[in-house]
Amino acid sequence: MLAHPTLDKLNALGLAGMAKAFSELVANGEAEHLSHAEWLGLLLEREWSSRYDRKLAARLRFAKLRHQAIPEDVDYRSERGLDRALFMKLLGGDWINAHDNLAICGPSGVGKSWLACALGHKACRDDRSVLYQRVPRLFAQLALARGDGRYARLQRTLGHVQLLVLDDWGLEPLNEQARHDFLEILEDRYGRRSTIITSQLPVSAWHSVIGDPTYADAILDRLVHNAHRIELSGDSLRRNLPRKA
Repeated sequence: MLAHPTLDKLNALGLAGMAKAFSELVANGEAEHLSHAEWLGLLLEREWSSRYDRKLAARLRFAKLRHQAIPEDVDYRSERGLDRALFMKLLGGDWINAHDNLAICGPSGVGKSWLACALGHKACRDDRSVLYQRVPRLFAQLALARGDGRYARLQRTLGHVQLLVLDDWGLEPLNEQARHDFLEILEDRYGRRSTIITSQLPVSAWHSVIGDPTYADAILDRLVHNAHRIELSGDSLRRNLPRKA
């Protein structure tokens, strides 16, 4: 078998996964017993897997998720009020297809951000674009972008990403500019994209955080009325983490 010319052609065509699988099969004596169809099937499977892994890695780099959280590591045993059936349903992603939102509320340390990142990771696996942002830092970025000409581009990114994760919402009241920016983001996304928002405050307290009643009504109408809710409780899970020496 002319292995080297075949490898060169596979690499020239950008079929790196196939090329690697081909090299391994040639080096494996048992591969001689495979049929042509089995050879082709193995090569195609490796190429598909290689492309999927590269695409997933690119999506995760873009998402910049705060935690390396995956669905398989979710702790359903801790006493924090996490409904396993609901979370498993959310992992299925139908709510993202329906362009619904998700609010995760609860005291500090109960895993709100971690759960949001696990859902974000699953969305990346499902070939969806995801972006994580801490709300206080996001408003600061928008203020800087307004001054250096990046504002419109940043707003487009926030509006178009399929799943936007907004973490630490409600840590401080919004000023006039932040209210305007937040409404613009939600207006671009409403009915078209999905948003996860985490907060230490219950949804009932969000109106006062926004401040201006007119803006508050408009923002909450776009954010909450079609939102699934996870309401957590209990002690901080950080207390159970081992202390570093």
